[in-house]
Amino acid sequence: TGDLARWMPDGNIEFLGRKDFQVKIRGFRVEPGEIENRLTEHGAVTDAAVIPLEPETEETYLCAYVVLEKNTLLPELREFLAKDLPDYMIPSRFVQLDEMPLNDSGKVDRNALPQPEEEDLAEDYAPPENLTHKTMVSIWAEVLGLPLSSIGIDSGFFDLGGHSLK
Repeated sequence: TGDLARWMPDGNIEFLGRKDFQVKIRGFRVEPGEIENRLTEHGAVTDAAVIPLEPETEETYLCAYVVLEKNTLLPELREFLAKDLPDYMIPSRFVQLDEMPLNDSGKVDRNALPQPEEEDLAEDYAPPENLTHKTMVSIWAEVLGLPLSSIGIDSGFFDLGGHSLK
């Protein structure tokens, strides 16, 4: 099954985690390696890593870390992935790095990847302009567990990590 467990002395089974990188996002099993492979098929991406993040205020979401060889807008990567992947496999956050942190064996050190900053959430931020915009932004911020300053009038609910259950 890919699950890692052990028998306890009292006969119960203790779940320890997964043997692979598979994670559950909104009820779907997702293999981040599939997303990484698709990202590296984009001509501008030289390296990619996708990890699940579990902040205290919201559900688990996917974050993609990419090293780009030329200037590419991160929303372009989201569109690229959307051509072949279902929406639950498209990372909610994209972080551009100069280079991937590596461990001693030359593999990506997933524990050394930085937490996404607010500016990683909204690439083209446009502030709310009227009462309706401000109301919607405050509702989205509460539902998504995000700061008000990270949601603009051109932000997409699903791009920020929203889904049908929210």
